Amino acid sequence: MKVVIDTSSLLSLVRYYLPFDSDYVLHDFFKSRVESGEIIILDKVFDECKFIAKGIILKALKYIGNKKYRVKTDDILPTKKFFNQLENQFVNGAIRNKLTNVEFENRKNNFLDSADAKILLFCLRNRGLLDDELFIVTEETEISNDNKSFKKLPAICKILELKVMTLPELIKLYKDIDLIIS
Repeated sequence: MKVVIDTSSLLSLVRYYLPFDSDYVLHDFFKSRVESGEIIILDKVFDECKFIAKGIILKALKYIGNKKYRVKTDDILPTKKFFNQLENQFVNGAIRNKLTNVEFENRKNNFLDSADAKILLFCLRNRGLLDDELFIVTEETEISNDNKSFKKLPAICKILELKVMTLPELIKLYKDIDLIIS
């Protein structure tokens, strides 16, 4: 199994799990999975981490600062089909109707340059090419509650038939981790 992890999951790991990880079991476990390539950190996710909560993720997970553990996404470009889905299926219609064409184009370009879009495109490109199953790990829910122009990752993944799980679901799948809360 390989997973592409998003910024919200890394933030949850740092804020809600690692403070109780006094023996660094979870920290070291995640580190080993990132180093082995089982947990994939995209460069766009790393870039987002720089600006979240004063860099709290990068301070706690120093190993993701190492370039050899990040996957570059510069060469991952959307297909014509993806563009069509973006404009017709991924869009939040109620918000789209309030925007001018120029505003929508700007938001569409910003989305295409976002970590979420790169995660989707990476998974679409690599689905079926890897020997392992490929999942997206996110703490987002399908429900749109933030007035963004585009749907949340889980909702888009459902359309694209990409597999999604939360951080707790990922941790539960790993049978070889022995967590002790202290």
